Parts: sequence; structure tokens; C-alpha cells
Amino acid sequence: MKNLRFQTLLFVLVFCSLNTFAHIGSPGVLVQQQAGKYQLLVSIEPPDVVPGTAKITVFVERGSPNTILARPIYFLSGDEGAPTHDALLPVAGKPGQFAGIVWMMSSGSSSVELQLDGPDGSAKTIVPVVAVSTAQRPLPAETGWILAGLGLLLVVLMITVIGSSVSDGTLAPGQPKPKTVGRKRLVGMSVAGVVLILILSGWRFWWTSWADNYQNNQLYRALPLKTKVVAQPGNPPALTMKLDTGSSGRGYRRRPLSFILPDHGKLMHVFLVKIPGLDAFAHLHPMRQDTATYRTNLPNLPAGKYLVYADVVYRSGFAETMTDTLDMPAFAATTPAKLADADDSYQTTNAIGKQDNKLNTLQLDAAMASCGKPGASVPLGDGSVMVWTDKPAPVLEAATPYVLKFAVADAVGKPAALEPYLGMGGHAVIVREDGSVYVHLHPVGTASMAAETALVSRIADTSRTFKYPAPAPFRDSIDRYVTRLRQLPEAEKNKLLLAQMPPMNHAIDVPNMVEFPYSFPRAGQYRLWVQVKRNGQVLTGVFDVMVTESGLQ
Repeated sequence: MKNLRFQTLLFVLVFCSLNTFAHIGSPGVLVQQQAGKYQLLVSIEPPDVVPGTAKITVFVERGSPNTILARPIYFLSGDEGAPTHDALLPVAGKPGQFAGIVWMMSSGSSSVELQLDGPDGSAKTIVPVVAVSTAQRPLPAETGWILAGLGLLLVVLMITVIGSSVSDGTLAPGQPKPKTVGRKRLVGMSVAGVVLILILSGWRFWWTSWADNYQNNQLYRALPLKTKVVAQPGNPPALTMKLDTGSSGRGYRRRPLSFILPDHGKLMHVFLVKIPGLDAFAHLHPMRQDTATYRTNLPNLPAGKYLVYADVVYRSGFAETMTDTLDMPAFAATTPAKLADADDSYQTTNAIGKQDNKLNTLQLDAAMASCGKPGASVPLGDGSVMVWTDKPAPVLEAATPYVLKFAVADAVGKPAALEPYLGMGGHAVIVREDGSVYVHLHPVGTASMAAETALVSRIADTSRTFKYPAPAPFRDSIDRYVTRLRQLPEAEKNKLLLAQMPPMNHAIDVPNMVEFPYSFPRAGQYRLWVQVKRNGQVLTGVFDVMVTESGLQ
């Protein structure tokens, strides 16, 4: 019991110490993009200090571009205020791969525009990027001592020069030095010393003020989130989410909470993950009660400690993940469940590392076998089976782009047709065993569809500055839209959601598959929850995978 308490405490300390934005511990962007006749897999590693350089790698999956140009476009200044393009260069020995850097000079919501040209024509596409400062660069001790020594030498030289200029400098060549020369030199040096001390003190004050401003305002901190479970006699317990706007006075930037956009028709995606075993999971969509409060019903989850991840997207396209830890009371598992949203779901299974993912034993018919060699399979709640197809190896490598492919088969091994889930083929959540990595994946990759839509519309706007509308009417109109979506039949809702998303090309011959581009940021054991929809039911497949550092397999 003491060991379990220690593990839980360590888990919480690691989790709460993370700087998070648009996922946790996985700041890079990996997306599949369709640009004209070109299909691309784009990887962007934003800088952790802004201004800084973002590393861009483009894998051309279809088409043959001769040139690829890239430039950042910032939300606030738009297309009119964007810099010129930089060329991405072909990577030697890797056909179809281009790489390069762009400077990110502004902190906040941004995008990288890619411009392609070649025999397949000219095309453009954008990739949403959150560029914020998440680190401070410490000055090496050796460099500090060298600079301090040089500074001291300059001060001594400056005092000496000034002292000499007000004493010896006033004498004509050959003129004998009067007795007052020494006194003038001493007075000049004293005055120079005082003036330099005042200058250095002012510089020190400015530097400290600048450093404090960077630490308190420019260095990113996720908005604090406070969650709690409220008992409702005769009804399922409620989960309330309170965005801690009061923290803005302690160095947290104030968030435009009235300008949260729906992503896949939901204002907030909340994921609950039980620790330390990651053996219980829920995907919920709270409704907004007021500007900073969200609420929904809880499913029948076992008691214990949970990590809470809450994803939101602001009007600027800035996607943010807020985090908290939650003590789930025992009554939550004994109260009859009544999910508040038809798209909510939950799943309990074995602890991480003990999941029974069968390897290469599933009997599939010809249609399923043609999709790839199965690497693991798990049963789903309706009697069907989810298969991880084309799994490259039992152990995967960190910092390596993968396309994770999953298929669903019915009880006899035939393809089981899937329905859109929140307007897409599926969703996936990946969490590292210690909670230090979390990502919410879509078939297009790690980017938010709402963020891309917001940035595309901003680029189409030719104004140099963006002006927010009145907050209350905007918030009310979004709330009415979200409420209307929940009341629509499933087919109409998905049609409306699909129409509002950027163009995608993920056509699959057998409509029982879903795939997710992702690059694991570092070594460790990970759990994957893959969610699809079939016959109106949200189904969740749970897979575990070990990841090693690149080149260590």
C-alpha cells in the first residue's frame, strides 16, 4: 500500500509539473495534408523559445513537387503581415523528403503555409502551429564568468580613461603637470564610477524587469482547471469543470474564454484516465454553464485517482489542453449511469502492461487480410474485434513518423462498416505510462480541425489586424449552435460537421478502417485508446505499445 501511495504521488507530481499546450509532452505537429494533387505528411517542431526556429519536414506521399516553400502566418497579423517564403531543401538519399526551418517571431497561434510547385501543378496548404515559449535558456557558467570578467575590464578601462581625460587631457603637449592633476584624476574617476554604477543599476533593473515579464507573462502556462464530482440524489453524479480565471493575476495570461470554438461540434473534450494503471478511461463533452464553468454526467467509473485532460480551441486557433487530478468517489461506480451526450463513452480494462492484445491469431477473410498483416487485436463492446494492422514491429521507435492503422471485423472476420464519429472516421488518445505524454489524435494527425478552420478563415481576411466581436453575443451564438447540434439526427449532424472541416482525402477501399499519423516523442510504455462508431455505438479498442529511443531496437 505504501508503494502504491508513493507511485500515485510521483505520478501526480510529474503530471502537475508539466507545461502543456495543445497536448502534453508532445509539442510537435504531425499531419497529413491534401494540397491539390499532392498528398503530404508534414512534421513541424516548433521552438520552445520565441523568437526561434521551427523545424519542418515534408514527406511527399503522392505527387512530385520540384520546390516546396514555407512561411509562418500569424493569426493577429494575418496573410498581409506575413514574411516571405523560405525554401525547403530535398533531403539527400531520401526521395520525396524535404526539410528546412522558418523563424517564428511571434508567440501564440500561428500557421505554416506550404507552397508546392511541380509537374502536378501549384498548390498551397497550411498547418496549424502553436508557437509559445515553454523554456528558459540558462547561461553557461563558463560564459557567465567570461562576460563578467570582460565587463569588469571595460568598467575599469572606462573609469581610467575618463579620469585621464579630465586631468592629463587638459594639458598642452610638454606642459608640466600641476599639483592639481592627481586630484582632478581622482575626482573624474570617482564621478565616472558613480555614473557607471547608476547606469549598471538601471540596466540591472531593466534586465530583471524583462526577465520577470518573460517568466510571468511570456513563458507559457496552461490555464489552471479545477474539477470536482458532485452527488445528485436520484441522478448520476455530475462532473464540474471550473476554469481558474483568477490565476491571471499570478503570471497567467488571461484567456478569451468567451471565444472558445466548438471542435467537432463540442466546446470541450474531456478525457479521464485512472492512475497508476491507466485501466479506466472516459471521453466526455461537458456543456458550458457560464463563461468559466462546464458540467456533464459521470459514467460508472471505479473509485480512485484520475488524470483529467480538457481540450479547448480559441477563436484565434490556439488549442490548449488544461489538466487536473480528480479523486473519484466510490458512489460514482454504484449510481446508475446516464450519459449526458450520445457521443460520450467510457471503458475499463486491464492495467497497462497486462492488456491481452493477441498477436497474429485473428482469423480474417480475404477482404480484411488485404488491409495489412495484423499486429494485435482486441474485442470491442458489440462483439466485433479491432485489429492494429501494419504494426511495424512489437517495439516502436521514438521520433519516428508512423501511420497507425486500425480495422474492425465482425465476429466471423468480415469487415464491419464504420460510421462517422464526431464527423470523422475515428478518434484516438495516447498516454504515456507516467502521464507525461498525452495527445488527442484525428485521422489527419495531431492538429485540431477547429484551429485549422480558424486560421484558414483568418488568412482569407485581408486586414492587417484582427478585431474580436462582442464577447457575449458570440458566446451565446456558439452555445445555441452546440445545443442545436446535439439535437440533430446523427446523419444530419455529421453532414454539417464534415462541411465545416478543411478538405481531407482519407478514402479507404474497405470502410472499416481508420488511421492516425503520430510520432512518439520519447521512449516509454504507452496506452492507446482508439474510438470508432458502429450501429450508433461508440466502441473503444485499447492497445499497449513499448517505444524505445531511435536506433536502439
